[in-house]
Amino acid sequence: MKPLLRRIVIVLIIFVVAALILFYVMRDKPVSVVVQVVDSGRVEATVANTRSGTVKACRRARLAPAIGGQIHKLSVHEGDRVEAGQVLLVLRNEDLEAEVKLAENEGATSRANAEEACFLAEEAQRNADRLVRLRKQDLVSESDFDKAVTNAKARRANCESARASVKMSAARIKFARAILDHTILKAPFAGIVAEVNGELGEFVTPSPTGVATLPVVDLIDTSCLYVSAPIDEVDATAIRTGMEARITLDAFPKTNFKGLVRRIAPYVLEVEKQARTVEVETVFADLPGNKNLLPGYSADVEIVLDVRDDVLRIPTEIVLEGNRVLVCQADGLIEERIIKPGLSNWQFTEVVSGLEPGELVITSVDREGVKPDVRAEPESIPNGKAVQ
Repeated sequence: MKPLLRRIVIVLIIFVVAALILFYVMRDKPVSVVVQVVDSGRVEATVANTRSGTVKACRRARLAPAIGGQIHKLSVHEGDRVEAGQVLLVLRNEDLEAEVKLAENEGATSRANAEEACFLAEEAQRNADRLVRLRKQDLVSESDFDKAVTNAKARRANCESARASVKMSAARIKFARAILDHTILKAPFAGIVAEVNGELGEFVTPSPTGVATLPVVDLIDTSCLYVSAPIDEVDATAIRTGMEARITLDAFPKTNFKGLVRRIAPYVLEVEKQARTVEVETVFADLPGNKNLLPGYSADVEIVLDVRDDVLRIPTEIVLEGNRVLVCQADGLIEERIIKPGLSNWQFTEVVSGLEPGELVITSVDREGVKPDVRAEPESIPNGKAVQ
């Protein structure tokens, strides 16, 4: 019996060892996951443009002379910076200058004639006043008295007529100078010349009414820039002027510029095959001197609707449909948790309830095998707070 018992014990030991080895080999391995500590911080509710916006200048003038003519003097070139009132170009205007001089000479003649007529009127009035006194003393005839009074009135009328001629000459001079000024194109504000469509000696004509033509000089004021961007009609209802915004440009990646909403279009753009949008203008709050911002750059705008500081938050990307999140428990088991969200944006979501500070939420929710009731093994457990 003893040899048989010994063989039975040996077989049992081999069976138990084989079972343990099989269990160890067949048991589920923990899923490797990336986790993040639930922390407190700032959460913003934001909206962004649906299509790319455009950087524009607050002032831009497509200039052309008020009358047609031949370019006699071209003072600027593309890229030049000009001051307000600076002459940009002059059309050939010798004939108009001559008309101004003629009008000025006629004005000088009118003033001289008026001065003479008024001196004679004063003299005639003094003579009439003397005859009035003598007539009271019956020292002059009635006919001489009537002639003196009539002459004084006529001289006074001549003086008034001459003064009217002076005013008419002044108006003629003003008109001639205005026509001459139409041949001189000046900068209405300080800025940069973006485009010049004309050369010395070429003829230019103003745009006919209702017909757009190329400007002779395109002037842009780059001291004030804003972004015009389309916002979906659903999101636009929450936007108000004065709200803070963040502006990003493709030309300056990883750089945010502060902005303020200055205008919300009072109408909805309806473009075929595109979502209906509202045009929103956001000005740069502070133009950086070390950035060469140019009108025409493509831009994106993120408008801040509401802000809450020091609230519980998690990355928005880990919130699954139905406000579900996956939590890695202390024993490594994955638990599905339903949260109540608050403010949310593309980066963070506020957690009103459902999570506690310090818990580990799984951020690698798209990995194969990551699901509830599965044992997980964090790749690393962060000691600090989530990235700001």
